[in-house]
Amino acid sequence: MSEENTPLFQIQRVYLKEASLEQPNSPAILLEQQQPAVDIQLGVEANQAAEGVYEICVTATVHTKIEDKTVFLVECKQAGIFEIRNVPEDQMGSIMGIACPQIVYPYLRGNIADIVTRAGFPPVHLAEINFQAMYEQQQAQLAEQAAAAAPQVQ
Repeated sequence: MSEENTPLFQIQRVYLKEASLEQPNSPAILLEQQQPAVDIQLGVEANQAAEGVYEICVTATVHTKIEDKTVFLVECKQAGIFEIRNVPEDQMGSIMGIACPQIVYPYLRGNIADIVTRAGFPPVHLAEINFQAMYEQQQAQLAEQAAAAAPQVQ
């Protein structure tokens, strides 16, 4: 196998792309004694930045509420730039949907915990994520949608 055809996977950079914190009901909500409900949403997106270079973003939204009032809302997008070359096309999806997010996610977890702590709350520690199961579930949903959209032959 020649040098030009050798598979290449390199991390170019991991960075915090976007972060926001909202505490719309402070300071009154901070005096509440009951435990807030916590809702956490995660997402992964991949975009080609240049030939053989991809940006993978993992986004988390942490929304805490007491009854119908927001305690705090944190949205954070952690990104990584990866150089991926000479990899078979059928493997690219799993690399960008599993391997890259697994590298980026620990940074996202740390940034979320830090932002929440700096806001004066106990840290929110995001659970470990099985990106392979998440990717396989997304692929199954896409296959179902494609099957549902295909014309039915009688």
